[in-house]
Formats: sequence, structure tokens, C-alpha cells
Amino acid sequence: MSAATSLLSKDQLLCSICLDVFADPVAIPCGHNFCKNCISEHWNIAVQCQCPICKKLFYTKPELQVNVFISEMVAQFRQSAQQRASSSRSEQQAAKPGEVPCDICTGTKLKAVKSCLVCLVSYCEIHLEPHLTASGLKRHQLINPVENLEGRMCMKHDKALELFCKDDQTCVCMLCTILDHKIHNVVPLKEEYGEKKAELGKTEAEIQQMIQKRRLKIQEIKKSVKLSKENADKEIAEDVQAFTKLKESVEKYQARVITMIEEKQKRTEKQAEGFIKELEQEISELKKRSSELEKLSHSEDHLHILQSFPSLNAAPSTKDWTEVKVCLPSYDGTIKTVVDQLVEKLKKMFAYGELMWVQQYSVDVTLDPDTANPKLILSDDGKQVHHVDAEKNLPDNPERFSIGLCVLGKQTVSSGKIYFEVQVKGKSDWILGVARESINRKGRITISCKNGYWALRLRNENLYFALADTPVCLSLKSKLEKIGVFVDYDEGLVSFYDVDASALIYSYTSCSFNEKLLPFFCPYLNQGGNNSAPLIISSVHHTE
Repeated sequence: MSAATSLLSKDQLLCSICLDVFADPVAIPCGHNFCKNCISEHWNIAVQCQCPICKKLFYTKPELQVNVFISEMVAQFRQSAQQRASSSRSEQQAAKPGEVPCDICTGTKLKAVKSCLVCLVSYCEIHLEPHLTASGLKRHQLINPVENLEGRMCMKHDKALELFCKDDQTCVCMLCTILDHKIHNVVPLKEEYGEKKAELGKTEAEIQQMIQKRRLKIQEIKKSVKLSKENADKEIAEDVQAFTKLKESVEKYQARVITMIEEKQKRTEKQAEGFIKELEQEISELKKRSSELEKLSHSEDHLHILQSFPSLNAAPSTKDWTEVKVCLPSYDGTIKTVVDQLVEKLKKMFAYGELMWVQQYSVDVTLDPDTANPKLILSDDGKQVHHVDAEKNLPDNPERFSIGLCVLGKQTVSSGKIYFEVQVKGKSDWILGVARESINRKGRITISCKNGYWALRLRNENLYFALADTPVCLSLKSKLEKIGVFVDYDEGLVSFYDVDASALIYSYTSCSFNEKLLPFFCPYLNQGGNNSAPLIISSVHHTE
């Protein structure tokens, strides 16, 4: 029997109704074989009792008996197939994550090799065999394994999506073309696939071109950075050389000035030494005369005294020292003045360079009307603000200052650096700087660092303060007209600059920023028109 079954192909053991291997095979009078259940249901539905294959008509329904011989052949075939499947399964690998598993496998799911668009099932190599051998299954459309085969079915008609509606740009089934897309331009999926694939190819080519352009741009940027680095290194080397020369020149002239001063001092000391030596000689002579006179005054030799008297009675010849003075060298401070002027020029030069550096981080700041106190008037472009006595009827939203005459900028900073400039010309009182986003905006406010403000203030036209936790009075050489505000969030730094003088006014350092910061403005009361000029956010004209 096993030799006989080995000669049979699977097609010979398939029921022509269910297209599967016989289950309880029966032979009808014309000689054709079917599954007992398949032919019984067929005759229950059919009007006439006839063979599904040769169409032979039976006037009475034949009595069905299981064909023992074919049944044994089927059993042998199933056993042999199971053995082959078991052997094949051991050689195949289970589906890995990301791979499509076989929908038929029980237990360990093998990797699917094909998916059937008719059955909507994915098959491993073993379970795919009927689709490769059975004539009825060979007509099914097989594709490379895919997941979610249900998505390839029409949700409305439960039919395979095998057509494409060009009007609605959607996949449809055959029934859709009859019912919902009757007058639409419908083509087979394969035809639309070809067109779309061509479009995708074109898009892919465009994308590759875009990628190439961006790669070239990257090269251009890298080249610019390299050139910038070379220029920076060259500038640093030249600056180091210039400062080295300056240092050497300063040290040289310092040594020369010191030598000149020391030589003056030596001449003075030499002159003084000459005077002292001469004075000491006269003192020595005077002491000698004094000793002789004292000795003579104690003598009892009358003759000797009278004979010595003429020579000893007169004082020795000495110099009149009344008008004699040591000539002190003159130091008019010219060198110091020149050096001080040079230092001031260097300070201005460095401040000028620092202002140029911070100006590169300028941002376009505009005022946020939702935060403005009702007594503040904002310009249409959001660049100016001033105070009026009349209060506008505005909604008291959470962002608005209720009592403080303040307004915030729209721009925030939570990392990196920003810079903006504000014109304060013509005002006698103002406050400006930056503030935390979470500052209290209702009721009276106190502006200080601990309350989330880093600000500068002018009071009574000429009193400038940094509003730290303890206000710092600032001494400035001239009245401020335009102020630059610089924030380095990562370094915890807020600096204020006198733009016109290119000078640093004040810096808050080592600040603790733990949330967003916003530009902060307070034009203060208009004071009957004396302080009616607006605070103006001005465009940054980069210093050259």
C-alpha cells in the first residue's frame, strides 16, 4: 500500500468540490469521487441530482458508501505528508520579530514565504504547497509575505481591493465599481501601481537630488567653518603678536622712565652729598677754632693770649648757606597722563569689541499686549509703550499686570543667548530688563532678583540703580539714551550696555535660571507729561 501511495500525486486525492484532500471519500455511480459531506451538501442545494464533474443525471439520489480503499490511501497520504512536514519544519526557522509568521502553523509559527490575496492568509513553505499544486488554488494571487491582510479587503463589501479609483484616489473592490464608483475612472491596481511606481521613482530622484544639494551645503558650511577657524587662528596669532609688542614696548619705556627718574634722583643725591661734605668740613674747622678758643680762655699766659688774640678772635671764613637748597627734580606726571589715556582708549576699544560680540545675538522683540497693564498704551507694531492716566477696559487675564505699570515681551529664552536694545531718551523714570515667566503679575510687585527680575532703573532723571536684592547705585559719566540688554542663559549672566558709549553698565553674574525668561519693561508714571516719552524697542544697528 505504501508503494502505491508513493505513486499517487496529491491532485489525485483532492475533492473537486472543496479542493482539499478527501475526507470520508465516496464514489458515486459515474465513478467520480468526492468527500461524503461535500457531495451531500451539493445535492441538497442543487435542483437536480447530478455529478459535479461529468454532469451525469441521477433520477434517484444514490446511496453513499465510504470507499474504503481510497480512504486508506488518503490516510497513508496524510501520514506521509505529516512526516514530510515534520522533517521540513525541523529544517525551517521560526518567524523572528519583524518577520511575517505563517497563519496556519500551530505551536511554533514558521516564517511565511507567501501571502495569498484571495485567502487573505500567509503561508510557510509547507502550508503553501497546495497553492503550488492544486489546480483550483493555483489561480490565487500570491505575493511576498505581508502583515494585516485584512487591510486589503474592502471594509464595505468584504471583497479584495483589486482596483483603483483615479477620481477618488482610493483602492476599491469589484462591487465598489458597480455601486459607489460606477461613473468613475477605475483601473486595475497593477496599472495604477505602474504609474505610481514611476512617480515614486521621479520623487526618489528629486529626493536624491535634494540630499545631494544638502550634502554640498554641508561641505560648503564645513568649508566656511574651516576658513573661519583659520581666520580666527590667524587673528589670534596677530593679536597675540600685537599685544606682545605692546607689552615689550611698555616694559621698554617703563624701564627707560624708571632709569630717567633714578638718574634724576642720583643727581639730586650727588648734589646733596656735596653740600653735606662741604658743611661737614666747615663744621670741623669751626669745632677746631672753638677748641682753640676754649683752651686760650683758660690760659694764664698774658703774653700768649695777646699775641694769639688777633688770629683767634675773628670767626673762620665760611660759606653763607642761607639761600643754599637742594634742587628737587621736577615730575610733571606727563608719562602717567599718557598711560592713563592709553588705558582708557584700550578700555573703550575692548568695550566696543564686546558690544559688537553681544550684538550678534540680537532678536526681534515685540511687546505682548495680553500682559500689559490697562494704563499702558502699546504701539501697533508692538515696539513702544508709555503710560496714560485713563485705564482701558481690558479683560483681567492671568498674564496681565493688574497694578504694576509693566509689560513683557513675547520672545522667551530658555537656553543660549539673546540681545535687544531699548531707547530711553527723554525719560526721567523707567525700569527694564528680563523676568521669569512665572513672576507674580497681580497686586503690587517688588522688583528684585529673588522675585525673578534682573533689571536696571532710572529714578528722578539722574539716579541709576541695579535692582539686585540690595539695590546698587551706579555712577555713570553721562545720561543713558539707548540701553542694550544681553542674556547668556546657560552662563547665568544678564548684562546692560550703554550703546552710544559702547560701555558696560552693569552685569548680574552667577544667576540661577530654572525657567523661561522674557524681556521686561516698565515706562513708569507719565508724571503730568514730564515722563511721557515712550520706551522704544529699537532695531539693532551692528557696530562696525
